[in-house]
Amino acid sequence: MRYLFSTGLVAAISAGVSLLRGTRDEPITWRLVLSWLSWGITLSLAIGAVVDMRRERTGNQVDADSPQSVKKAKKAQRLQFKSQKALADAQRHAKDRR
Repeated sequence: MRYLFSTGLVAAISAGVSLLRGTRDEPITWRLVLSWLSWGITLSLAIGAVVDMRRERTGNQVDADSPQSVKKAKKAQRLQFKSQKALADAQRHAKDRR
């Protein structure tokens, strides 16, 4: 349920409603077609972001071009740094005890 109320998805749906209201009585022109095409791309990107968030939270693999994969890589890098620091501190402490 939390994924349905993501910011990108709500914004895309509200933009679609606004576009529908504004173009309901307009004749079909190339600008109108481009507007709907742009909205479709925006909606598909928002849905893709929601899918990636869900995959990341459930532990499934996320595509490399997803912003979620960047977050995951940074988190892994931070954990690696912390573990290396803890190991170095433990070695230094063991060396001081001798």
